[in-house]
Amino acid sequence: MTSSQPDSAPVVPPTLDAIEANATALRDLVRQTPVTSWEEPGLSRFLAPGTRVTLKLELLQHTGTFKARGALTNVRSLSRDQLARGVTAVSAGNHAAAVSFAAARVGTSATVVMPKTANPSRVALSKAYGANVMLMDSVAQAFEEVRRVEREEGRTFVHPFEGPLTALGTATLGLEFIRQVPDLDAVIVPVGGGGLAAGVACAIKQAKPSCLLLGVEPRGADSMSRSFAQGSPVDAGPITTIADSLAPPFSLPYSFALCRRYLDDLVLVDDDELCRALALVFQGAKLAVEPAGAATTAGLLGPLRDRLAGKHVGLIVCGSNIDPATYARYLARGAELLA
Repeated sequence: MTSSQPDSAPVVPPTLDAIEANATALRDLVRQTPVTSWEEPGLSRFLAPGTRVTLKLELLQHTGTFKARGALTNVRSLSRDQLARGVTAVSAGNHAAAVSFAAARVGTSATVVMPKTANPSRVALSKAYGANVMLMDSVAQAFEEVRRVEREEGRTFVHPFEGPLTALGTATLGLEFIRQVPDLDAVIVPVGGGGLAAGVACAIKQAKPSCLLLGVEPRGADSMSRSFAQGSPVDAGPITTIADSLAPPFSLPYSFALCRRYLDDLVLVDDDELCRALALVFQGAKLAVEPAGAATTAGLLGPLRDRLAGKHVGLIVCGSNIDPATYARYLARGAELLA
């Protein structure tokens, strides 16, 4: 699959009524993750005067990331016959874990395909939920293998970031956040393939049109930014970022269309900014996050700092799946940058 494939279906965003209905359906399957004000002195020295920050702690979701919402929404839509055959997915890790979790929750089986470079903690998590995990030499081979599994075993493919059901799932996060903290002036959301940003921005913009929705993308995996510039989805260039869960091989039409419609802006951060933010989140908010989970903080401290001066800003802390050794390297790097 590539971003150049034709897509003749109209892009219809989920309505607030549909998002509300899905949130109700998922109520006993996902956690309503907490929010907390971030008021430590260590943060204030990096912010413009008067800026207030509220964190949405989606890293406390089942499987450690937001991905459970979209995976469950997809798997719950399957027929009895489809459930009997099971599901499959391809992922650098977080989506694989979420699909494994969702399959276990609804009583079906999962075969997930991951590149050998996937973080070991995510491989272990997928296996812990009972999935059959297949490791491939490259991302391209992983996508080829998942199509083989889909074709030969009859399993339903659950896409890592594309499609109406995925956006409907992530939209429950956006609606939940704006209802928990209705006075937000702006929300910053991480952008990889766009599945999270598409749903969150769609929900919040419909619920509160005045709220700014701002995406943050790694400079070393900027396919959505380049898609915005071109006006259509593009394939990724060389991936050179530590934020592996924000590094899809391409952008695709549905998530691209919703991001372009509902995001007010999209900014880039580099790996030093991600490490610095990761260290600050650890020191100030006492949270251990993966680089993607620090992306919104990096955006606020960097390219969005002056633009959001004096505003009440919501940051989505999207995930925490990282092994201790890798986390320790990034934390040490970030701590040096903070010193």
